[in-house]
Amino acid sequence: MNLSDLNKIALAMVTPGKGILAADESSGTIKKRFDAIKVDSTEDNRRDYREMLFRSQEAMSKYISGVILYDETIWQNAKDGTPLVKLIEQAGAIPGIKVDSGAKPLALHAGEKITEGLDGLRERLQEYRKLGAKFAKWRGVIEISEQGIPTTSAIQANAHALARYAALCQEAGIVPIVEPEVLMDGSHDIARCEAVTSQVLEIVFAELDNQRVVFEGMLLKPNMVIAGMKCPQQAGVQQVAEATMRCLERHVPPAVSGIVFLSGGQSAQDATAHLNAMNQLGAHP
Repeated sequence: MNLSDLNKIALAMVTPGKGILAADESSGTIKKRFDAIKVDSTEDNRRDYREMLFRSQEAMSKYISGVILYDETIWQNAKDGTPLVKLIEQAGAIPGIKVDSGAKPLALHAGEKITEGLDGLRERLQEYRKLGAKFAKWRGVIEISEQGIPTTSAIQANAHALARYAALCQEAGIVPIVEPEVLMDGSHDIARCEAVTSQVLEIVFAELDNQRVVFEGMLLKPNMVIAGMKCPQQAGVQQVAEATMRCLERHVPPAVSGIVFLSGGQSAQDATAHLNAMNQLGAHP
């Protein structure tokens, strides 16, 4: 692991004015999108769709710092034979790869999930590095319900998996994006989300430290602190921004190179308004 190289990549991915393009839809997810516009989800069509995105040179160079790829995509070449990874690099963006295999039911924990994919990950990361991947992504999901969920054991299990993934990434010279997502599917209010998100971040960073992950060589991708979609009392934009920043400033070590947010199911308009309000609050670590 070269910490200087990891830090440079992580900082480049949070270049002001740019964001990370998620082009890592699974074959099942992208089929649903293609079905909606009556396009067959063939390997060639999936390649052509992503090639179209990556060849948007002006938009890519101005606004995209990194691209998260799906396993199928990182191996593909454009129609002219150019590897899709090279198209991303030519546009000035950094190629990355989703490496988890999805969230599955956690044994003996009804209603809770654990993200799988650690088996064979060291070898896969070595292959992805040869193909040009410079960062990776792993998502752990935490649900909130009135039935005592999340349990501490479920949070710890997901945090441990995230930390082991991150350590393997740094060992391979790849920047890990650590993504603990507290879902907004429930009826919980914003205070409950803040309490759970705080607990999740505390446990995740304790596990990262236990696994010797270097914070300067990683990025955090958390949820915003927001009420559940079924909650009758939805928080305003300023309240979401203040609660999210309060939670992050209290529980995320300032050594972390940067934070990139997931929308978590919010509309593009709501997520953008919340992100803008966070940035308006002033200078952040």
